[in-house]
Amino acid sequence: MQHHLRTVAGPLDVSGIRGPLLAHEHLVLDLDHTGDRSAVLDPVAHAPAVAEELSALRADFGLSAVVELTCRGMGRDPRTLARISADSGVAVVSATGWYYEPFHPAEVGASGTAGLTDTLVQEIEHGIGTTGVLPGVIGEVGSHGDVPSPEEKRVLTASARAAAATGLSLATHAQLGRGGPAQLDILTAAGLPPHRVSIGHQDLLDDPATHRALAAQGAYVAFDTVGKSGYQSDDTRLRLLLDLLDAGHADRALLSCDISRHGYLASEGGQGYGHLFGSFLPKARAAGLDDDLVDLITRRNPLRFLTGADVEEI
Repeated sequence: MQHHLRTVAGPLDVSGIRGPLLAHEHLVLDLDHTGDRSAVLDPVAHAPAVAEELSALRADFGLSAVVELTCRGMGRDPRTLARISADSGVAVVSATGWYYEPFHPAEVGASGTAGLTDTLVQEIEHGIGTTGVLPGVIGEVGSHGDVPSPEEKRVLTASARAAAATGLSLATHAQLGRGGPAQLDILTAAGLPPHRVSIGHQDLLDDPATHRALAAQGAYVAFDTVGKSGYQSDDTRLRLLLDLLDAGHADRALLSCDISRHGYLASEGGQGYGHLFGSFLPKARAAGLDDDLVDLITRRNPLRFLTGADVEEI
């Protein structure tokens, strides 16, 4: 295992991280395909509000780090991430990889598996462009439907090979929660151990048996759209989480809010990055989660996912 996180400000020793992490977020993003600019977190217009939210969460809840999964073709901006991290005092782990097929840049269609793998390895080892920022995770690598498309399978395979070669972990985007088992099969077939994989958006899939199966294979199960009531109610999310915990898989659960539009920011009347701490976790505590279990899911699990650590190591 590695004993530090690769953040936008450099290595961060995990032994000093005592507060929770957000395991799947976006701080800068551009997924606008229609011109309405809603699926955007702009580096100029929105970054100050993002930094202010994170700073408040650090003060109120001890937020220590954010896993920022904006990757290639999604409006990634490592310099703005570094500025947000410095302004907020919250560590930020940046990402590399490719989202799901409708958002693939031209480089994906123009490259085979080996070329895509090399692109990721070079970026992981030498930094994003000329910024010097080293990605600390691969993701969010995407697919849609129960089975990834051929192009998505090629990206998943390349991403898994790059993760195995560099020691990074990999987080997926499973559109509306579907396709997680197929993703895990592809990733592990390419040589990535399941404990280095987080299967995304599983709180959008009301299928506890699938969650238990993913966890039993050793993958992390991400309930990472907390607060997005237009997709799923938090009551359902909590039920799904409790089912996974009751099945003995507390050490495989991850939580986050996946803020992906500026309308979700607290400054614009949205739920904000703090919805997990201010709303969802109080409900979870009322349902029986104690302090140690909350710490496991919000701090130790994401640290173990990112570093490859065993339970007793963090």
